Amino acid sequence: MNLGDKPWRMRQGALDLPVETQFGRADFLVSDSNRAAFELIERWPDWPARALVLYGPAGSGKTHLAHLWCERSGANLIAGDAAAIGEPAELPPALAIDDAERAPERALLHLYNLCLERGGSLLLTMPAPPASLLMGLADLASRLRALPVAGIAPPDDGLLAAVLVKHFADRQLRVAPEVFAYLIPRIERSFAAAASLAARLDKYALETGRPVTIALARTVLAEID
Repeated sequence: MNLGDKPWRMRQGALDLPVETQFGRADFLVSDSNRAAFELIERWPDWPARALVLYGPAGSGKTHLAHLWCERSGANLIAGDAAAIGEPAELPPALAIDDAERAPERALLHLYNLCLERGGSLLLTMPAPPASLLMGLADLASRLRALPVAGIAPPDDGLLAAVLVKHFADRQLRVAPEVFAYLIPRIERSFAAAASLAARLDKYALETGRPVTIALARTVLAEID
């Protein structure tokens, strides 16, 4: 096996494999907490308006849904903090801005106006609905607060377990069902907590050369507490 220049490390008999997050349709986990948002993405271009705000907590799948929408609509996806004022020679038929709350306000207003003036569609992802965010530009605030929104709620037990399964799969870790049954009642009910726990268990398993078992999970949870 030729490892080439990839960042693979051997440590106590284990390979530290790069984490590859999958953004395909089959990788998105639908439940009651995100079904309305998912169905709106699937309905495009049959939206109530040409722009939509998708909001939810960190790790809830907003970026994943943005990727699915880009695949469906032919949109370009840009990070909010990379948004800039300019006149693209050829604007795509749709544009998605991830973490739009991080965008410079004038740049965000410019892209909003430009996209809609040219008959395009716009998807913005944010941690909360625009009405709850402080914005300095009145024109931007009024435009965003008038948009339809789709929210993602905190996960229920079923979705939290499925999210953990996906995080472990992305890290190429095999974890027995009894480990999930042990973890679910004991962790914070949030997507961010599930992601953090998977990362810590992965790191601990790699460093110690141990599989992810209930005993290892107990040790990591005790350290978090």
